[in-house]
Amino acid sequence: MQTIALIARKGGVGKTTIAIHLATAFAASGRNTLILDLDPQASAAEWKDHRAAEMPAVLSIQASRLSRVMEEARGIGTELVILDTAPHSESASLDAARLADLILVPCQPTIMDLRAMRKTADLLRLVGKPAYAILNNVPARGTVANEAAETITTDFQLPVAPVRFSDRVVFNRCLITGQAAQKIEPGGRAAQEVAQAREWVSALLRQTVMPGPKRPEGVA
Repeated sequence: MQTIALIARKGGVGKTTIAIHLATAFAASGRNTLILDLDPQASAAEWKDHRAAEMPAVLSIQASRLSRVMEEARGIGTELVILDTAPHSESASLDAARLADLILVPCQPTIMDLRAMRKTADLLRLVGKPAYAILNNVPARGTVANEAAETITTDFQLPVAPVRFSDRVVFNRCLITGQAAQKIEPGGRAAQEVAQAREWVSALLRQTVMPGPKRPEGVA
Protein backbone atom coordinates (compact mmCIF):
# COMPACT_ATOMS: atom_id res chain seq x y z
CA MET A 1 0.00 0.00 0.00
CA GLN A 2 1.26 3.46 -0.88
CA THR A 3 0.26 6.74 0.71
CA ILE A 4 0.12 10.32 -0.55
CA ALA A 5 -0.40 13.14 1.96
CA LEU A 6 -1.77 16.55 0.93
CA ILE A 7 -0.38 18.96 3.51
CA ALA A 8 -0.53 22.75 3.81
CA ARG A 9 -0.74 24.81 6.98
CA LYS A 10 -2.94 27.36 5.17
CA GLY A 11 -6.55 26.65 4.29
CA GLY A 12 -8.16 27.23 0.90
CA VAL A 13 -5.16 26.19 -1.19
CA GLY A 14 -6.85 23.28 -2.97
CA LYS A 15 -5.91 20.18 -0.96
CA THR A 16 -9.33 18.60 -1.42
CA THR A 17 -9.55 19.49 -5.11
CA ILE A 18 -6.22 17.81 -5.82
CA ALA A 19 -6.99 14.86 -3.52
CA ILE A 20 -10.30 13.95 -5.17
CA HIS A 21 -8.99 14.38 -8.70
CA LEU A 22 -5.89 12.28 -8.11
CA ALA A 23 -7.97 9.64 -6.32
CA THR A 24 -10.53 9.53 -9.12
CA ALA A 25 -7.80 9.23 -11.74
CA PHE A 26 -6.05 6.40 -9.89
CA ALA A 27 -9.33 4.59 -9.28
CA ALA A 28 -10.15 4.85 -13.00
CA SER A 29 -6.78 3.27 -13.78
CA GLY A 30 -7.76 0.23 -11.72
CA ARG A 31 -6.08 0.95 -8.38
CA ASN A 32 -8.06 0.34 -5.20
CA THR A 33 -7.98 3.90 -3.88
CA LEU A 34 -9.11 5.44 -0.59
CA ILE A 35 -9.27 9.06 0.53
CA LEU A 36 -8.99 9.61 4.28
CA ASP A 37 -10.54 12.99 5.05
CA LEU A 38 -8.82 14.33 8.18
CA ASP A 39 -10.25 17.85 7.94
CA PRO A 40 -13.15 18.59 10.32
CA GLN A 41 -14.82 20.47 7.45
CA ALA A 42 -15.07 17.08 5.69
CA SER A 43 -15.15 18.55 2.18
CA ALA A 44 -13.96 15.33 0.54
CA ALA A 45 -16.56 13.32 2.43
CA GLU A 46 -19.30 15.74 1.36
CA TRP A 47 -18.11 15.40 -2.24
CA LYS A 48 -18.48 11.64 -1.87
CA ASP A 49 -22.02 12.09 -0.48
CA HIS A 50 -23.02 13.61 -3.83
CA ARG A 51 -21.18 11.04 -5.91
CA ALA A 52 -22.91 8.14 -7.63
CA ALA A 53 -19.74 6.19 -8.48
CA GLU A 54 -18.50 3.75 -5.85
CA MET A 55 -14.81 4.53 -6.29
CA PRO A 56 -12.78 6.10 -4.92
CA ALA A 57 -13.83 5.34 -1.38
CA VAL A 58 -13.80 8.24 1.10
CA LEU A 59 -13.76 8.04 4.88
CA SER A 60 -13.99 11.02 7.22
CA ILE A 61 -11.98 10.20 10.34
CA GLN A 62 -10.51 11.84 13.40
CA ALA A 63 -6.78 12.38 13.17
CA SER A 64 -6.27 10.34 16.34
CA ARG A 65 -7.52 7.23 14.48
CA LEU A 66 -5.26 7.63 11.46
CA SER A 67 -2.77 4.87 12.26
CA ARG A 68 -5.51 2.41 13.11
CA VAL A 69 -7.51 3.13 9.95
CA MET A 70 -4.36 2.85 7.85
CA GLU A 71 -3.75 -0.62 9.28
CA GLU A 72 -7.33 -1.61 8.46
CA ALA A 73 -6.99 -0.24 4.92
CA ARG A 74 -3.86 -2.29 4.38
CA GLY A 75 -5.62 -5.36 5.72
CA ILE A 76 -8.45 -5.16 3.17
CA GLY A 77 -6.11 -4.75 0.21
CA THR A 78 -6.20 -1.00 -0.37
CA GLU A 79 -3.49 -0.10 -2.89
CA LEU A 80 -3.38 3.68 -2.56
CA VAL A 81 -4.39 6.00 0.29
CA ILE A 82 -4.63 9.75 -0.14
CA LEU A 83 -4.62 11.79 3.08
CA ASP A 84 -6.56 15.08 2.86
CA THR A 85 -5.31 16.90 5.96
CA ALA A 86 -6.62 19.83 7.98
CA PRO A 87 -4.71 23.12 7.61
CA HIS A 88 -4.27 24.16 11.24
CA SER A 89 -3.31 20.95 13.05
CA GLU A 90 0.46 20.57 13.29
CA SER A 91 0.37 17.24 15.12
CA ALA A 92 -2.06 15.68 12.62
CA SER A 93 -0.02 16.98 9.70
CA LEU A 94 3.12 15.47 11.20
CA ASP A 95 1.41 12.12 11.68
CA ALA A 96 0.17 12.16 8.08
CA ALA A 97 3.60 13.16 6.76
CA ARG A 98 5.32 10.35 8.64
CA LEU A 99 2.94 7.76 7.20
CA ALA A 100 3.28 9.07 3.63
CA ASP A 101 5.45 7.81 0.81
CA LEU A 102 4.96 11.11 -0.98
CA ILE A 103 3.90 14.55 0.26
CA LEU A 104 2.26 17.15 -1.95
CA VAL A 105 1.99 20.76 -0.77
CA PRO A 106 -0.73 22.62 -2.71
CA CYS A 107 -0.06 26.33 -3.07
CA GLN A 108 -1.80 29.11 -4.96
CA PRO A 109 0.55 31.62 -6.61
CA THR A 110 -0.35 34.53 -4.30
CA ILE A 111 1.79 36.45 -1.84
CA MET A 112 -0.37 35.31 1.10
CA ASP A 113 -0.01 31.65 0.15
CA LEU A 114 3.73 31.99 -0.31
CA ARG A 115 4.14 33.68 3.07
CA ALA A 116 2.16 30.89 4.72
CA MET A 117 4.21 28.15 3.04
CA ARG A 118 7.21 28.71 5.30
CA LYS A 119 5.41 26.99 8.18
CA THR A 120 4.66 23.98 6.01
CA ALA A 121 8.22 23.78 4.71
CA ASP A 122 9.60 23.96 8.26
CA LEU A 123 7.26 21.18 9.32
CA LEU A 124 8.26 18.90 6.45
CA ARG A 125 11.95 19.30 7.21
CA LEU A 126 11.26 17.48 10.48
CA VAL A 127 10.01 14.45 8.56
CA GLY A 128 12.48 14.04 5.71
CA LYS A 129 10.02 12.43 3.28
CA PRO A 130 9.86 13.19 -0.48
CA ALA A 131 7.83 16.39 -0.77
CA TYR A 132 6.86 18.66 -3.66
CA ALA A 133 4.91 21.88 -3.90
CA ILE A 134 2.13 21.72 -6.48
CA LEU A 135 0.71 24.95 -7.83
CA ASN A 136 -3.07 25.22 -7.90
CA ASN A 137 -5.54 27.78 -9.21
CA VAL A 138 -2.93 29.05 -11.66
CA PRO A 139 -4.06 31.95 -13.91
CA ALA A 140 -4.27 31.24 -17.62
CA ARG A 141 -1.96 34.13 -18.48
CA GLY A 142 1.00 35.88 -16.94
CA THR A 143 4.20 34.86 -15.22
CA VAL A 144 2.94 34.76 -11.63
CA ALA A 145 3.09 30.95 -11.44
CA ASN A 146 6.69 30.83 -12.67
CA GLU A 147 7.63 33.52 -10.16
CA ALA A 148 5.92 31.61 -7.36
CA ALA A 149 7.74 28.42 -8.33
CA GLU A 150 11.07 30.22 -8.20
CA THR A 151 10.28 31.64 -4.77
CA ILE A 152 9.29 28.22 -3.42
CA THR A 153 12.45 26.60 -4.74
CA THR A 154 14.78 29.38 -3.63
CA ASP A 155 13.30 30.47 -0.30
CA PHE A 156 11.91 27.18 1.01
CA GLN A 157 14.19 24.64 -0.72
CA LEU A 158 11.10 22.74 -1.78
CA PRO A 159 10.97 21.28 -5.30
CA VAL A 160 7.97 22.27 -7.39
CA ALA A 161 5.92 19.78 -9.38
CA PRO A 162 6.22 20.11 -13.16
CA VAL A 163 2.42 19.79 -13.40
CA ARG A 164 -0.07 22.45 -12.34
CA PHE A 165 -3.79 22.80 -11.74
CA SER A 166 -5.17 25.87 -13.50
CA ASP A 167 -7.90 28.26 -12.41
CA ARG A 168 -10.86 26.52 -14.07
CA VAL A 169 -14.56 26.66 -13.25
CA VAL A 170 -14.90 22.91 -13.73
CA PHE A 171 -12.72 22.18 -10.69
CA ASN A 172 -15.09 24.15 -8.46
CA ARG A 173 -18.16 22.51 -10.00
CA CYS A 174 -16.78 19.09 -9.10
CA LEU A 175 -16.90 19.77 -5.37
CA ILE A 176 -20.61 20.53 -5.64
CA THR A 177 -21.68 17.70 -7.94
CA GLY A 178 -19.56 14.82 -6.65
CA GLN A 179 -17.91 14.42 -10.03
CA ALA A 180 -14.42 15.00 -11.39
CA ALA A 181 -13.19 17.20 -14.21
CA GLN A 182 -12.33 14.22 -16.37
CA LYS A 183 -15.97 13.10 -16.16
CA ILE A 184 -17.58 16.49 -16.75
CA GLU A 185 -15.27 17.47 -19.61
CA PRO A 186 -13.44 14.29 -20.70
CA GLY A 187 -11.49 16.01 -23.45
CA GLY A 188 -10.98 19.30 -21.64
CA ARG A 189 -7.79 20.89 -20.44
CA ALA A 190 -8.64 20.25 -16.79
CA ALA A 191 -8.87 16.54 -17.54
CA GLN A 192 -5.50 16.73 -19.28
CA GLU A 193 -3.96 18.39 -16.22
CA VAL A 194 -5.34 15.64 -13.98
CA ALA A 195 -3.98 12.94 -16.29
CA GLN A 196 -0.55 14.58 -16.31
CA ALA A 197 -0.60 14.84 -12.52
CA ARG A 198 -1.49 11.17 -12.14
CA GLU A 199 1.30 10.10 -14.49
CA TRP A 200 3.84 12.25 -12.65
CA VAL A 201 2.74 11.00 -9.23
CA SER A 202 2.77 7.40 -10.49
CA ALA A 203 6.37 7.79 -11.58
CA LEU A 204 7.34 9.14 -8.16
CA LEU A 205 5.53 6.34 -6.35
CA ARG A 206 7.29 3.73 -8.47
CA GLN A 207 10.57 5.11 -7.14
CA THR A 208 9.44 4.40 -3.56
CA VAL A 209 8.90 0.68 -4.20
CA MET A 210 11.77 -1.32 -2.77
CA PRO A 211 12.97 -4.13 -5.04
CA GLY A 212 12.24 -7.63 -3.83
CA PRO A 213 14.95 -10.19 -2.98
CA LYS A 214 17.03 -11.21 -5.94
CA ARG A 215 16.28 -14.75 -7.08
CA PRO A 216 19.19 -17.13 -7.62
CA GLU A 217 19.96 -17.86 -11.24
CA GLY A 218 17.95 -20.71 -12.66
CA VAL A 219 15.11 -20.31 -10.13
CA ALA A 220 11.74 -19.34 -11.64
